[in-house]
Amino acid sequence: MIYVKLEGHDYKYQVEDVIRMFFYNEDIIYADTSPINFGGIFILSRVEEGEKIYIELWREGLKAYYAESKLGVICDDGNEHIKSHRYKKKIKMELKRQLYLAFEFITGKSMPWGILTGIRPAKIVHEMLDMKFSRNFISEKLKNYYMVKEEKAGVLLEVAGKERSILNATPPDAVSIYIGIPFCTTRCLYCSFTSNPIDRSSDIVKNYIDALLYEMEKTAAIIADKGWSVQSIYIGGGTPTSIDEESLKKLLFGVESTFRMDGLQEFTLEAGRPDSLNVEKLGIIKSSRVDRISINPQSMNDEVLEAIGRNHTAKDIEWAFMKARETGFDNINMDIIAGLPGETLSMFKASLERITQLSPDSLTVHTLSFKRGSKLIEDKNNRTCIDNRCIEDMAGVAADYASTMNMKPYYLYRQKNILGNLENIGYSTKGHESIYNIQIMEEKQPIIAMGAGAVTKMVFPEENRIERVFNVKSVTEYINRTDEMIARKESIIFG
Repeated sequence: MIYVKLEGHDYKYQVEDVIRMFFYNEDIIYADTSPINFGGIFILSRVEEGEKIYIELWREGLKAYYAESKLGVICDDGNEHIKSHRYKKKIKMELKRQLYLAFEFITGKSMPWGILTGIRPAKIVHEMLDMKFSRNFISEKLKNYYMVKEEKAGVLLEVAGKERSILNATPPDAVSIYIGIPFCTTRCLYCSFTSNPIDRSSDIVKNYIDALLYEMEKTAAIIADKGWSVQSIYIGGGTPTSIDEESLKKLLFGVESTFRMDGLQEFTLEAGRPDSLNVEKLGIIKSSRVDRISINPQSMNDEVLEAIGRNHTAKDIEWAFMKARETGFDNINMDIIAGLPGETLSMFKASLERITQLSPDSLTVHTLSFKRGSKLIEDKNNRTCIDNRCIEDMAGVAADYASTMNMKPYYLYRQKNILGNLENIGYSTKGHESIYNIQIMEEKQPIIAMGAGAVTKMVFPEENRIERVFNVKSVTEYINRTDEMIARKESIIFG
């Protein structure tokens, strides 16, 4: 049990962010009385406006830690609104810093990403690069202020550098497109995406594809009216290749006949599950404009695949990959997850060894996270009990194997409730970096999304503002309310 008392502020979100790093499963209770009345850990966090931040940490009614920090001068440029915004931002960050130091002191633990808890840590590096700070200055800022470990600071700088080469070459009127196919052969233990078992949905797939093509047609007209060009297209899910051959062909060639393709630089299709693929489907995909596919093993150990709810073997994955190569695909991504239930470090290495023998063009290494709506978080008995040291070793081993395949990190993001407070990171060989992955992470362009559960993201850089438009998740509701989904997009796009 963690007890918290706040004085002079109400920044619960920031306080809880740091607590969860060190005490993930502990309940947090807010108190308004003296810490001597409580057992366990009691945190007193006090802010004196315009002056100082105080942190006291008590254990079993005895004071175990005390720190105070001055906020320093806040530049306001003569604008009270800007001053207020910067003041609040500085308080939040300094609160996190001081709480982090307190917990680091009493637990003896440090986190790989320090106080950075956001999804997109590379954004901080991009901001400093835009301000013309040197790489050395940025590295020291990451390590000393944000308390990021040196290895992660180096990766972040490398990722930001790779992203900028693509972001800077993006036309100003470009957008990316996401198309969601919410069907899959089975639902994995860790999955929280909108996904329906294909064996119980086959009768509704045709109606769904018809509704999706209709939404695409109307959305393409909106894009044309705005004078935008399409830079990348990403078809995800679910597993798009779980639908039947006729529906897959109708979808892919519907995309090509609906959207202007003259500015298209990348077209990705997730073909993640080998039990959703066959030679005919690979031929259909190859005859379309798709130039990048993803075949995602997550693990190459059969017992782990069974434990997470996959109805295929590692040999099935190898078959699918080799058939894709034979069909002519020269840009294939593979995904792997560190920390899956029952998978040891040696088993994880064995997975990477088999992936290395296949030699994909890019590798995305996810760290397991406990997501709301997944079976993993619903069934606590299935939770992995892997410790932080082991999960860090897995991440390190994955980086080593990526290097042996001549891959460099090119995008990175983090999630809530992720094991070891680590990250998800994409590696690729030169020229095989995914444009869509970079754009969705760095939020520099609109992402126009279609399909059940899809989320459109409108970026307004001049206002430093992002607006999201959500499609309904239910397939039946989506089919019945497609016009409403179109109207939602149209409203936000045209203001």
